[in-house]
Amino acid sequence: MFVRSVKIRSSAGTVHEYVRIVTSVRENGRVKQRVIANLGRRDTLEAVLPMLNRFLCGDSDQQQLAKELAEEGPIKIRDASTWGPMLVVRHLFEQLGLWQILDGGRRWSHLLPEEDPNDDWPSRVVALLTNRLVCPASEHALAGWLETDFVCDRHGRRYAPCWKQHRRVQVDLTQLQRWYRTLDHLLLNKDQIEVALYERLRDLFDFQPDLVLYDITSTYFEGHGPPSLAKHGHSRDEKSRNVQVVVGVVMVAGWPIAHHVWAGNKRDSTTVKEVVEDLAKRFSFRRMVFVGDRGMVTQNNLEIIEKAEGEWGFLVGMTRRQNPEAETLIDRVVEEKWIECEGGVNTREKKQQERPRTRVQEVQCDRDGVRAFVVDSDERRAYEQRMRKKAMQRVRAGLEQVQKRVANGRLKKPEKIGAAVERVLQRNHGYRYYDWELKDGELHFVEHPTNLPREKKYEGRYLIQTDQTKFTSQDAVANYKELNEVERGFRSMKDPIGMRPIWHRSERRVKAHIFVAALAFLLDRMLERALKAADVELSSSAAWSALATIRHVDFLVGGQRRTGVTPGSSRARQVLRALAISDLRPPTPPKDDPTTM
Repeated sequence: MFVRSVKIRSSAGTVHEYVRIVTSVRENGRVKQRVIANLGRRDTLEAVLPMLNRFLCGDSDQQQLAKELAEEGPIKIRDASTWGPMLVVRHLFEQLGLWQILDGGRRWSHLLPEEDPNDDWPSRVVALLTNRLVCPASEHALAGWLETDFVCDRHGRRYAPCWKQHRRVQVDLTQLQRWYRTLDHLLLNKDQIEVALYERLRDLFDFQPDLVLYDITSTYFEGHGPPSLAKHGHSRDEKSRNVQVVVGVVMVAGWPIAHHVWAGNKRDSTTVKEVVEDLAKRFSFRRMVFVGDRGMVTQNNLEIIEKAEGEWGFLVGMTRRQNPEAETLIDRVVEEKWIECEGGVNTREKKQQERPRTRVQEVQCDRDGVRAFVVDSDERRAYEQRMRKKAMQRVRAGLEQVQKRVANGRLKKPEKIGAAVERVLQRNHGYRYYDWELKDGELHFVEHPTNLPREKKYEGRYLIQTDQTKFTSQDAVANYKELNEVERGFRSMKDPIGMRPIWHRSERRVKAHIFVAALAFLLDRMLERALKAADVELSSSAAWSALATIRHVDFLVGGQRRTGVTPGSSRARQVLRALAISDLRPPTPPKDDPTTM
């Protein structure tokens, strides 16, 4: 017999880990595992383990256990709610000085008559951030989460869900309105909060900003969304049928310091001017290098960066296709002049003979004051070759189907044959790989004699351009690769932190929803940095899961109410040590007011 665990998602979306005792049996010549006993949820077992040990040792008397606690009478558990994530978010919130920042902020002035103008909205922001990090849900679904987690305001008063059916809404509208109003207060102070957080981060981690990393993504709506923002555009989520918004994130020294939200049909290159002007105005950046991918590159944008107030420079990618300059630069590569670049952590962990190479070479650029680098990446080449072969197989299969229809006489008119071929070639960039002709009523296609060799020449290679004279070739590659941090941030915001999909219908609530996701990403990055500094080999997502084993317990001893906090799992204790958290208890609420709406 041995112990196994299984993770199961509840109807509310929460994932719980259950412990089982299994044994191996042989059925029909195959070894299978048979469950002997289900022991229940892992976090519950960890909470009652000391009591269970006493029971197994023969001490099953609750009176004896109560005496050990210097109390009289039996113990009755009233509630055991998840507390660990809320504990850590409160710690990070305080470390960033967010209590003072939000308390000094403005309040949304257009309140309803029944609303409290002195509502403690910063405490609600803590709750929203915690929910976004561990169980992303809409404001409607918050009530279900409040039943399983101990979520309290700054005074220790627990937020209690208020259930009240109103048409399709199951939550009391008064409570729902308070969460929505928190979003309004938060968005109203966005510009000031971002600047204050940047200054706080700079003081905490003592960094000198020199590179501005900027990239954009999109996130989609379920439903119509606000007409001013919800537009069809290039979807990074492969949800081309859904309307979307475009989100731009600015990072400095690995920290997200600002974000912008635009309509879903906004083009990448048209966002740069607004971002650069905002950084110069709000953050007073005077000497910076703007780092962006090839989608940001237009001659107008480069001029905007060069003319920005202060000493600004650029380090940006360059489009390869439909760009004669790119092909010219790649043709100027001399094979004997490649310079090896240092690999990342994943590369260094591989055996020497299996390590993919990244090489760089500076080539002559015909534009004054601009340096150009061609980068050759084994990993990128392998990926692009796989994608090309897959696309070629699909295009070839489609062309063969059209060829059969022509041979069988089902397609006869040249214009219809051409339209059918056109549809096949457009679906998977087929013009890059194949050429075709219709001769004597027969359809023939071959590998394109010009485009396909050009595609193979491009594979694994990309171009970087900069106006910085002090960068070495390796510096240019290393700094450009920092954009991966922004892309990783997008994945965090979209998936674990749940920025997508968006259900809100008003513009300000959409922007506030994205702001909450951005703040949650900042807290997630702080936790990640703390774990790394303490040599704790846990990802931030694993750490948040481990923290869920820390529970706030409400129990009765001899009829007297007591509360306590379980220490959590060994991994949860590692996280607490990394953050130097020793006091696990929440604030003690007023005796006559232990809960709030």
